Amino acid sequence: MADSSSVSDDSNTDDNSVSTFTSSLVFNIVVAAVIFIAFCVLRSRFKRVYAPRTYAVGKEKRSPSIGAQMLAWIPAVLKVDEDKIIKRVGLDTYMFLRYMRSMFVIFVVLSFLSLVTILPVNITGGAGATELNVLTIANVPSESTKLWVHIVFFMLFVAWVLRNIFVELQVYTRLRIWWLTNPSHAQKIGSSTIMVSSLPQALADSDKKLESTFDMFPGGVRQVIVNRNCSDLEEIVDERDKLAAKLEKLLTSYAATSEKLHKKAAKKNSTYKEPKRPMMRESKVPFKGPKLDAFEFLASKIGELNRRISELGGDPTQFKRQSSAFVFFNKQVAAHMAAQTVLDYKPFSMNLVSLDVSPDDIIWSNLNLNPYDRRIRSYISMAATVGLVIVWSIMTAALTALVSVKNLSKIPALKNMSDSKFFGIFTGIVPAIVLAVVMALLPIVLRLLLRLEGTPRVSEVNLRLLNRYFFFQVWNVYLITIFTSSIFSIATDGLLNPESIISMIPEKVPGSATPILTYILLLAFTGAAKELLQIVRLALRYILPLLFAKTPRKISAAETPAEFDWATSIPTHSLIFLMGFSYSFIAPIVNCFAAVYFGLFYLVYRYQFLYVYNDANWVTGGLSFPKSIKQTMVGVYISEVYMLLMMVAKLAKLDHINANAILRIIFPAIILLLTIFAHIYINDAYMPIINYLPIRGAVEIEENPRIATTFPDVTGNGDLGADELETDSIKAAENKMRRMLYATYGSLVPKQLIDYVLTKVPRLLSPRSPTPDEEQSVNGPAHDSALVSMPTAHHYTEVRPSNDTNIISIDPHAQSLYPPMINEPQDMGAPSMQSISSTTELRNRRTNPTALSVRSTEQRQSRYSMIDTNLLASVGENALAEAFSNPALRASPNVCIWAPLDNFGLCNELHKDVEKWAQGSIRVVTEGTSIDEKGHVRADVEFDPDDTDFVKPAIRADSLHKSG
Repeated sequence: MADSSSVSDDSNTDDNSVSTFTSSLVFNIVVAAVIFIAFCVLRSRFKRVYAPRTYAVGKEKRSPSIGAQMLAWIPAVLKVDEDKIIKRVGLDTYMFLRYMRSMFVIFVVLSFLSLVTILPVNITGGAGATELNVLTIANVPSESTKLWVHIVFFMLFVAWVLRNIFVELQVYTRLRIWWLTNPSHAQKIGSSTIMVSSLPQALADSDKKLESTFDMFPGGVRQVIVNRNCSDLEEIVDERDKLAAKLEKLLTSYAATSEKLHKKAAKKNSTYKEPKRPMMRESKVPFKGPKLDAFEFLASKIGELNRRISELGGDPTQFKRQSSAFVFFNKQVAAHMAAQTVLDYKPFSMNLVSLDVSPDDIIWSNLNLNPYDRRIRSYISMAATVGLVIVWSIMTAALTALVSVKNLSKIPALKNMSDSKFFGIFTGIVPAIVLAVVMALLPIVLRLLLRLEGTPRVSEVNLRLLNRYFFFQVWNVYLITIFTSSIFSIATDGLLNPESIISMIPEKVPGSATPILTYILLLAFTGAAKELLQIVRLALRYILPLLFAKTPRKISAAETPAEFDWATSIPTHSLIFLMGFSYSFIAPIVNCFAAVYFGLFYLVYRYQFLYVYNDANWVTGGLSFPKSIKQTMVGVYISEVYMLLMMVAKLAKLDHINANAILRIIFPAIILLLTIFAHIYINDAYMPIINYLPIRGAVEIEENPRIATTFPDVTGNGDLGADELETDSIKAAENKMRRMLYATYGSLVPKQLIDYVLTKVPRLLSPRSPTPDEEQSVNGPAHDSALVSMPTAHHYTEVRPSNDTNIISIDPHAQSLYPPMINEPQDMGAPSMQSISSTTELRNRRTNPTALSVRSTEQRQSRYSMIDTNLLASVGENALAEAFSNPALRASPNVCIWAPLDNFGLCNELHKDVEKWAQGSIRVVTEGTSIDEKGHVRADVEFDPDDTDFVKPAIRADSLHKSG
């Protein structure tokens, strides 16, 4: 029989475990409550921070306003239908929310089962454990048959997790195919485009050879564009943009100063004196050269750079071809086939192919790397990553050790304080905070390494960062920090008695439940509350703009909704699953707090994504979800290894090995083996469907295009067109509602149970009538298509009549249904043919005339309009070539300066002089901005100063006269 005295002796080192846990629990709950109340009070008062998606995104993506009641936001976000979530925030966000909800459901079930079975067994185990160890498996003797309770229910836990994984993957595969073939995505030219890197020189030098290489795919090639090296032009554009931003800042400051001086003079009845103009030197060397008028110098310099941009950018053929190209196919399925094909017989040639390409997603500096250089860079990056693992491990372990109560008690001045409540609070809070701060610095370094590898797209950098950051989280947060105390304790005691190392595992490892609990508590309560309050963003929006956002453009940019950090958030949630599940049988109480964590974050994220976060720069069609599943499987594997090691350790403590103890090792090994088989099945069955468009799916939808515009039955196992598509509006609405219920509850209960409930309660199929706020705030399509108006990250979409939205291919036959864009009547308020959305370029329009005119307010579109008609199937080849050319080639040789005009018209002449000095290549736009009574610059956040047309000078003069 095992000696239980060792457990009692050992537990003396953990006397502070209860005080540490309770202190951490109370502290985090109090802090979370304060933050939560602050959010509920501030939410309706600071719309710029807590509800920018009610006005600062396209109308079809806006969420309705919520009342000012403190808790009104909770039911408002929970009642939003599945299809509306996808429409407003996209498939990536929807699948992320489903993942958080499934994790919540998993741990709710685990909490119930473990609290009624495993926890009572642990408490009554009788091994003599004390403090929190009474609640763990350490209190169950090694020879006890009660250990079978842990094994049996752990098998149920694993089966429950795998079942949820299978169901969610089934849901995602259906939604992924639907998203790929839906007209809102399939009609975009990027859906049928690939970017090929590492081209052989023969193909890079000849468009004809490159086109013939890919012309064998279905539908053939529409156009090929080989990228060009425009480094010289890029430098000129960058310099011009910096000078333009400086001129914009000086003009704004001058207008505000003129306004203040004029009011001051009027108040004193004195003569107004024009403020002193800013001066600057042409030389970059301080104090060298004569002082010049800043306005004249900057305007003249910008005009000179604009002429050089016009000369160089007018003929792209003068720039050297690079070893990468865009290939535009006539059919979407051809692009997916090309991405899966071995394209060349030479090693590493054309081995890097990217799907769903968009110009704003490309890292242009990484397009011309040869494959060997790219591989060498990847090896260096991996070596640097391993080095970071070692450095971060030492650093986090050292920081954790420094703030541990055991080490602090060794300091003479603090020795007498080791038993105080202060130390319990300190050890329960400070280590988790120190760890969170250290880990926050890591993604910056990892993202830089991935860029240096030569990764060609920003989205690929972020998706790859998901894996690397998760590895760091597991190693540094979980294995190093969480187990520092237990591993070091086992190692030091094992030096004196090596044979006892294995037998100490069931005693030492459960003691690590306390740091796990404190870490989960910190993130569950304080972390979720901080996510709601957005205290940093609150300061950035209301305090820093007063100091730094001095121009209308910067003020308007500050209104853009914040972006969610996918690459670091998803691994963090996967880590919490790992922590909770690996201790689900060791310390069942962890399950409860993991459930609280995922439940709180699920609720918080529903609000944040619907009302706060901007999802425009993360549109992958949900490709982050399979990575979340893989990280979940890592958590399952580690948990199974724990169970196996725990049973082996229990066996090592027995005086006599018996069949019962051996069986307790065999069963965990069988669980691990079955999980491996399940994982292989997942990889073989689901992953190929997820990454590429299946041929059969493309055929079925091309035969019946209505399938692509109808929300799918995500729980179905039949064909895509197996469900009858009703033409009757009432039946169609009922079928849609049934599919919504399948999507919401299909992963929780069997589909047959949902059908049974619907037969008993048919009113559940009645569609919910939209509220007046929803009808006013969200202008969605009337038919059953949650994605018809859903934009991608770059807003290349168009809302077409319903009879056109059924077309998903862009072969010559299908193109006949789309009249050429140039022959359509052009709305003067719509973007020009050659415009392209970009947040990195000051100017993205190129035209031949040299003057600009400002449209009227009625004609001008909002800068948040999500509709751009330029990159659909019907765009002309010239517009397509320009849209996918290097940003420097897309830069306009004209500059729009957005600056306020003082209320007395004092700066009118100055603006005309600036335009004259730039020889017509600068247009000063004063619309959408003003100076208030206090002298502060204001800007219309929906006004787009770059939405201008280039016209003849005569028209420009009339426009100036009217605006004056």
